[in-house]
This record gives sequence, structure tokens and C-alpha cells, in this order.
Amino acid sequence: MTPSTGVISGIRVSHDRASLDDVAAACHTDQQNTVARLAEEPEVSEAFVLQTCNRFEAYVVTDAPATGRTVLADFVPDVTGSAVIEMSHEESLRHLLRVAAGLESLVLGEDQIIGQVRDAYTSARAIGAVGPMLEEALTKAIHVGERARTETAINEGVVSVGSAAVTLVSDHSELAGATALVIGAGEMGTIAAHAFAEAGVETLIVANRSIERAEEVAEAVYLPDTRAVGLDALPASLPRADVVITATGRDGHVLDADLLDDCGETLVVDIAQPRDVSPAVSALDDIIVHDMQALESVTDETRERRRAAAQAVEAMVDREFENLLEQYKRKRADEVIAEMYAGAEQVKERELQTALSRLESENFDEEQRAIVESLADALVSQLLAPPTKSLRDAAANDDWTTINTALQLFDPEFRDDPPAFVAEHLESTADD
Repeated sequence: MTPSTGVISGIRVSHDRASLDDVAAACHTDQQNTVARLAEEPEVSEAFVLQTCNRFEAYVVTDAPATGRTVLADFVPDVTGSAVIEMSHEESLRHLLRVAAGLESLVLGEDQIIGQVRDAYTSARAIGAVGPMLEEALTKAIHVGERARTETAINEGVVSVGSAAVTLVSDHSELAGATALVIGAGEMGTIAAHAFAEAGVETLIVANRSIERAEEVAEAVYLPDTRAVGLDALPASLPRADVVITATGRDGHVLDADLLDDCGETLVVDIAQPRDVSPAVSALDDIIVHDMQALESVTDETRERRRAAAQAVEAMVDREFENLLEQYKRKRADEVIAEMYAGAEQVKERELQTALSRLESENFDEEQRAIVESLADALVSQLLAPPTKSLRDAAANDDWTTINTALQLFDPEFRDDPPAFVAEHLESTADD
């Protein structure tokens, strides 16, 4: 198998069908290491993984769809079956476009996801896990995501989980003059910090494992009273906070009942994955905890405002999906045509050498030899011109039975083992 003749298989566990616990169970400790492990599987030629606060997605290129499904199933062993969505080659391509465009996000059209897709692509590419198949799919997805945000209003209003969390807080608490605590200085924490400043809080505390990173975020927020602390300062910082957003992504709970027990009335929004807040905190009378699911009320309002833009993006995704399929079809038709010409070239060379060896005894000179060789080349080109056109037309019309037949005619070994891209389409046709 060569990478360009493989098929993409995908698997996802995301907020639309899975609980946050399922997503947490599916996510691995390190995204790049997970890609590397997938790429090291003997049957896998390419791999890509996308992990965010509300999704785990993995894609592989293998020689057959069944092989890809088997490999991916081993990477979500702790997730219930109904939460795991398997995706075929075309389903994977369409889904990647929709994800990058923001159509699959909890906050419709959020800006954060396209950066996450781009970072995941760069990370996988850096270790050699992305080859011709995923290169085209991922670059197309990023291109579609950029177009969606520059050509439509899909990202107007609340544009990320971090800003949605602050909007949720403002719906339940007066932020003017309040003290806000953001735990975690990653992308979501940074967005939340800026959103708090824009919402008019008086004091902002940014807590993070790395104080240096917390200081960077605090300095970038245009608010006079902004402070950076380490996570060890949480016992002193929490009693001062009126509202808390936590988004560390650490293993284990950052906030437990003991830390929050004497903090008085405090509103906490946990947008971390895995969750930062212990379930035991919900038993405390003065502490109100919201998680990712509570953001639905905020995102529903945004979704209404963006509905018209979403329709335009849906149409864009449909067009670009068809363009992407056409790219693959052209390449795959060219692969079949190359196989056909390679087989014909072998026959031509064999028969040409036989003929020339017989003519050498007739004082055959170089000019005559060139004429015979030119004749052989012309015959091959003219004989293969009609099937070349037919194969390109067959690929454009998804006529993979014709393509498979052509492969068998020019190489009988393909009869029992057609290339993966042909097998994928023949399998889909049989299912239909």
C-alpha cells in the first residue's frame, strides 16, 4: 500500500452525542503522543488526532476500512458504545470540514476550534504522521474554516467557550465591581480573562501552575487591578472571588469541597476537560457550579443569531466537500491510469525487444530501430487513449466497478486484492 491509495477512517466522541465524562474517558494525556502511537500501528500510514474540551477525534489512513475501524476502536476502550461515532472515508472528510468551520462546536462558529485544528495538524505533521491523504483533507478543512469566518457572520457574538462562560456568569451575577478568578492560563482561560475585563469586573486574579504564564495573561488584560498567582495560592484567592472560571485541563480535581467550604456565595463555571471541580462541591450550600452543559442556554441564543450565517457556511462546506472528493477522484483515476500504462509499457518493451532482436540479423540500422520504437509508442498511446478517458469519466461518476474491472484486466492480481480506495467504494455500493 502507498499512502495515496489508502482510505481514511475516523472515530469521534463529542458533546453532541456523548457526556462530558465520556469525552474525558476518550481523551488521552498527550495529543501528539496519541498520534505517534496511531502512526506506529503496522497497518496505519497516516494519523491525526484532535482533542479539545468537548471532543476526541482520531483519523487513520489504512489499506481497508475494516482495518481502520479495528485500529481506532482500541483507542477509546473506556467509552460506552453509543457515545462512539465511527466515520467512513467520506463521512470523515465532511466532518473535518464542518469542525473547522465551527458547525460542530458547542458554541456555533466559535473561533477557538480552527486554531485547535491548525495546531493539531502542525503537531501531527511535525512527527511525519500526515501524508498525502490527510494533507489534502486537513488543509482543505483549515481553508474552509478561514473562509467561513471571513465571508460570513458565523463568528459574531459569543465566539468561544471561554467567552460563553463569562456570558453565563453575567446572566447570574453582577460583574461590575466584582472580583473574578480565572484558574488556568491556557487558551480558554486567556479568553475568559479578557472577557471578564470587558464585562467590567473590578479585580481579576489569574491562577496557574506556571506563575510566569499567569503573569503574561494578567499583563495582557487591560484592567488596573489584575494579579497573577500560582495554584498554591488558591486557598487565599478563592474566598476573595465572587465568580470563578476554571479551565486547567489538569488530571484530577483542582477545586474540592474543602477549598470552597468557607468561601461564601460563589459562582463557579467549570469548562475544563477533565473536570476541575469535584462532584462533592455541589453539596455546599453557598457554591453554585455550572459545567459545559450549562453553556447551552448561552449558545442557544448565539445559535439563533447565527442561523442565517450557518446556512451559508453549510452550503460552503457542501461545495468544498464536493471539490475535495473531486480532487481525490482525479488523483485516484490517475493512479489507475498509471497502473494501466505501466502494465502496457512492460508488454511493449518485452515485445519490442523480441522484435528488434529478430531484426538485428537483417542489418537493422539505428534509424530503422528508432522508427520501430516510435511505432510501438504510438500504438500504446493510441490504444490507451479511449480507456484513459473512460477511466477519468468513471472516477468522476463514482463508477468504481468499471475502475476495478480495468485494474483486473491490466493486472489480474488486483482481482482478489483491489487498491483500498477501490475497495472502499465497492463496499459502499454493496451496502447501498
